[in-house]
Amino acid sequence: MPNIAIIGGGITGLTAGYHLKKEGVGVTLFDAQDRPGGVIRTTRREGFLAEHGPNSILLTSPLILDLVRELGLEGRVAAPGSAAKNRFIARRGTPLRLPASAGTFLTTPLFSLPAKLRLLREPFIGRSPADAEETLADFVRRRIGKEFLEYAINPFVAGVYAGDPERLSVRHSFPKLHALEQKYGSLIRGQILGSRDRKKRAAAGEQAKNEAGMISFDEGLQVLTDTLASRLGDSVRSGRGVASMRRTAAGWEVVPDGGGALTGFDAVLYAGSAHALSGMSVGNGRPANLSSLSEIHYPPVTSLVLGFRKELVGHALDGFGVLIPEVEPFAILGALFSSSLFPGRAPEGFVTITCFLGGTRRPESAAGETGEIVETALRDLRKLLGVRGEPAFVHRAFYQKAIPQYNVGYGRYLEEMAGAERDLPGLFLAGNYRDGISLGNSIVSGHDVAARILTYLQTA
Repeated sequence: MPNIAIIGGGITGLTAGYHLKKEGVGVTLFDAQDRPGGVIRTTRREGFLAEHGPNSILLTSPLILDLVRELGLEGRVAAPGSAAKNRFIARRGTPLRLPASAGTFLTTPLFSLPAKLRLLREPFIGRSPADAEETLADFVRRRIGKEFLEYAINPFVAGVYAGDPERLSVRHSFPKLHALEQKYGSLIRGQILGSRDRKKRAAAGEQAKNEAGMISFDEGLQVLTDTLASRLGDSVRSGRGVASMRRTAAGWEVVPDGGGALTGFDAVLYAGSAHALSGMSVGNGRPANLSSLSEIHYPPVTSLVLGFRKELVGHALDGFGVLIPEVEPFAILGALFSSSLFPGRAPEGFVTITCFLGGTRRPESAAGETGEIVETALRDLRKLLGVRGEPAFVHRAFYQKAIPQYNVGYGRYLEEMAGAERDLPGLFLAGNYRDGISLGNSIVSGHDVAARILTYLQTA
């Protein structure tokens, strides 16, 4: 029976390990943390539920629900409340609802009349050269104008990447947006002419990202990672990081932190972070040079979950949450209305709000004492949402290196990863540093790399 070493026990490594083991492949999963799951972790305390990392899974691929069904978790899926379709953006210190239709767009105070009229030019603006490297900010300014960059794209990027559109590559961070322009020559034309393609994908069971639903589980996202880990059983070696991996004549050798080489692996999957991979010894007689991956920027982020008595919050919290444009005078990047998204996130008579601080925009605001972080968030929530008094529940998770930024020039790193795989047969790289940063991307990445490994084992 072939045997695979997997380094990294986050959602990508767990998903890949599950699919490989299901196909009769031996798996040994090494994870430096004391428990598998990576940043997916859920705390239940005093009737409140707090997610340490991601809060939901966007169903961008049918593979995600296929995995949920295979694991027997359909009965534990939590669907979002009806209010989740409402999204808010702060403007002039007030949360304004993002328009969801052409009619509401025409009347929304979120965008000025000149900005709305500027959209009429968009179909007549030429596409950029296919091989051009362009920042997301330049792309948006060129196609739809400065105001949409400031009050739509900038806050969205802060909420997804905790990043800066002036640095992110449109080609790598939002490849579907780049592809839409390349295929149709216009975003608006693409939305209209692409409707037939979207209907075909829907008929085939695939959802477009802007049409996809989202889910969690009754006791949070850790339900998924715990279930995957349980299927792997004693194949998981928690608390065991890896210092090096080397291809030898007898197969792949893995050396855990502290020594004691383990040999005889037919292949190795690295599913950790890019910055950890950059400091790892990887190779054979000629080590692969992956040190440049240390240049990939991971900004710090704090996730802060606050619980309040419902009557102490002036806003109805009737939506997904509120995102903050950089031009607005607030410290937080945004706030999720967590108890409005999924049931069971707060006790009766209470609500939960999850704030995010730091990112590329304000990295210094992610660090510091928890009390200081709470006060910073409260100042913003009092202005934005009419919060009064003190929180009845506080939970903070801090990540010094949170989310890889697919900035301009990111293609060089992707080429180096592909080159390492070519030069070292049996080495596989997957995860959010390569295949997209969302939780859904990482699940699909785990599925796809397992398929690649199975093909390799059949042909090696």
